[in-house]
Amino acid sequence: MQISDKLLLLRNKMGALGMDACIIPSGDPHLSEYPAEHWKIREWLSHFTGSAGTLVVTAEEAGLWTDSRYFLQAEEQLDASNIQLFKEGEKDVPDYTTWLNDVLMPGEKVAVNGATVSVSQLRRITRELRNARVQVDSTHSVAEDVWEARIPIPENTVFMHEDKWCGFTRAQKLEQVRSHMKKEGLSYYITATLDEIAWVLNLRGNDVPFNPVFHAFMIIEFDKVTLFINPHKLTAQIARKLEADNIKISLYEEVYKHLQHIPEDAVVLLDPDRTNSALYAALSPKVTKKEMVSFITRLKAQKNDTEVKNLKQTLINDGVAMVHFLKWLEDHIGQETITEVSAAKKLKSFRAQQPGFVGESFGTISGYAGHGAIVHYNANEASDIELKPEGIYLIDSGGQFHGGTTDITRTVPLGAIPDQAKTDYTLVLKGHIALACAIFPQGTRGVHLDILARKALWQHGLNYGHGTGHGIGYFLNVHEGPQSIRPQDNGFEIRTGHGFLQRTGCLSPKPIRYTHRKPDHLQSQRRNGLRNLHGI
Repeated sequence: MQISDKLLLLRNKMGALGMDACIIPSGDPHLSEYPAEHWKIREWLSHFTGSAGTLVVTAEEAGLWTDSRYFLQAEEQLDASNIQLFKEGEKDVPDYTTWLNDVLMPGEKVAVNGATVSVSQLRRITRELRNARVQVDSTHSVAEDVWEARIPIPENTVFMHEDKWCGFTRAQKLEQVRSHMKKEGLSYYITATLDEIAWVLNLRGNDVPFNPVFHAFMIIEFDKVTLFINPHKLTAQIARKLEADNIKISLYEEVYKHLQHIPEDAVVLLDPDRTNSALYAALSPKVTKKEMVSFITRLKAQKNDTEVKNLKQTLINDGVAMVHFLKWLEDHIGQETITEVSAAKKLKSFRAQQPGFVGESFGTISGYAGHGAIVHYNANEASDIELKPEGIYLIDSGGQFHGGTTDITRTVPLGAIPDQAKTDYTLVLKGHIALACAIFPQGTRGVHLDILARKALWQHGLNYGHGTGHGIGYFLNVHEGPQSIRPQDNGFEIRTGHGFLQRTGCLSPKPIRYTHRKPDHLQSQRRNGLRNLHGI
């Protein structure tokens, strides 16, 4: 179907329900960064495949909001005659609630599926639209209902992540969680976050490409745990092990009904940024709700001794694969046909030779020449180009291993490169060295360290348009919080065991990468006095 036809279906549905606009975010009921195909509603409607973006549709107009990582990609993928691109963070670009306030009339209604937005996000949307007396209805799945032949929810089998890799058994992890619950006076702990559930239970899955997670909800009490999952996803052996740890199984779809029966005198923990608003709405208004960052998020992010030991070996193995790849590339460039796609496949083959390899941790970004400027570029049959013994090649890739997750970026000169590229590369290298060698006191947050990566660039009037570094999972999602290194302060300190933080206090995030820009783009940025280089 054409985009215009899909938008017509959506507008007809909106009209039938009395809705004047519809907000379609990227997430699923678990607010995953990378949802399974079943929940890629925004992508189906807009054809924009980036992992971050919000589509907003009214009776007459449609717009897509995304950040600087995806500006070039969105320009290529969107049908500008049907959907306008709004570049978040750019001067004079309104956010989508401001835009809705301008185009809607007082009393009109906006639909958003409460199962795909967090509690805090829905509150913000409601608050900001209330200023123009625009109403928000979160009870309808308007966009989802018009997707004909929708891909079903994955039904892949769950598998065990052996205790020898994890450091703690699931019983020990549940005891850690309950210890925090006791301190906070909680009786129920609700989590819908897929990597949290997988980490606590020492289980993994194949429901989401590159992310070894499975679809489930979980409620922890002091005397039991209820796991909401389709039972046929569990092998008999896993089911017996869960039963031995007093973990009860209920149907995936039953979680909302179950929440309605939580006693009114209960005290429930909810992370408002990681819990969808439909789950919150299912609870009785009389239930006491404590809102805070999930305990599991913090416990998972701070790797234990076993995880650190295994991750160090995994990084060595991954490095061996990368060295083999770089040597192969050096020896064969110009001697045989190598394309972006074939180079990515070759790197995967080297990783596959390493112990404990399970798969890639994200779709490899293999970009040559101008494609390297597209931050999350995806080489495919239509876009694939041949690498030549000249210019710059960017490879951003990672692996999933039983002993950890990896994510690295390398910028490779394949021949003669411009002097400007050498200068930019050197400035970026200075920033990486400064950050890698940083020794800092307890309590330091990512925002305090971010300047170390940018200082050399700033001194030359240069910058990159997004974060510097992120936490990484342990045979889990490639992006993991709450720790991060970026200009925005999220209030969380960097601790030993976070991401790549070594015991010496030397932080080693993945290197910032130089990305080639077309001359006209460079000139445009220079006229503004500041030229962007994309970072992590």
